Amino acid sequence: MASTSVLELVCAHSPDSDDAYMFYGLATKKVRSGLVNFRHVLEDIETLNRKALEGAYDLTAVSYHAYSYIADKYVLMASGSSVGDGYGPILVSTRPMAPEEIKGKRIAIPGRMTTAYLALKLFEPDFEEIPIPFDKILDAVAEHSVDAGLIIHEGQLTYGKSGFQSVVDLGRWWKTAYDLPLPLGANALLRSMPQDVKSECCRLMRESIQYALDHTEESLNYALQFARDLEPRLAEKFVGMYVNHFTLDGGDLVPVAAQKLLDMGFQAGIIPRQVTVEFVR
Repeated sequence: MASTSVLELVCAHSPDSDDAYMFYGLATKKVRSGLVNFRHVLEDIETLNRKALEGAYDLTAVSYHAYSYIADKYVLMASGSSVGDGYGPILVSTRPMAPEEIKGKRIAIPGRMTTAYLALKLFEPDFEEIPIPFDKILDAVAEHSVDAGLIIHEGQLTYGKSGFQSVVDLGRWWKTAYDLPLPLGANALLRSMPQDVKSECCRLMRESIQYALDHTEESLNYALQFARDLEPRLAEKFVGMYVNHFTLDGGDLVPVAAQKLLDMGFQAGIIPRQVTVEFVR
């Protein structure tokens, strides 16, 4: 039975400049619906991943890795993916380190359900993982409480200015090894939603991203408040890296890349069950 009244849905995403940019149209009511209304909740990605295990939010940003644990509750949206095409999470240290040196090392990770962690485990299975909030990882590396740190978000553009050395860029490794982009984050909808509500959410998400791409300056100005003191030029670069044509619509390539990533995770024993990625439009 089709929904007739306006539903309030909780829309959860991270307080990061790329998410702020893609959700700008929705958060500021530039993009509207007569069917649904969103209440926005901001939390870091690992918290969102864990809340998704409980089906806490109607629409939520999640890591692609996390989808393997929540596929019974959520379906992925074709719009809203953060994809690194030849770039992605970076492992850094305080000294030059060859990639093969990370074997057995203590490595700070931004959470066990992040795609960054999955990619690193596929690259090198043998290391001691130390989960640390993503914004504290560089501090841990600087203090030598870990041998290296896996950085996500804006830190990918700023680590060099603080004297850190890149050990491996996992997006570059993935592209070189498999000739595929690395799908890092996605938006997901509760499977229990009526189909017309799912379709409307997908339309709104796609239009919000399109609005940001069509109104770059005002959308960037909004996103800058979430850029963690990143200078505007770097914030614009970061947003451009992760809000692109793949974000507007993952097409055929992102599902292929995501399926390969999760299949490899299952085959390596990192993910406990095999899942099929499923998208709605």
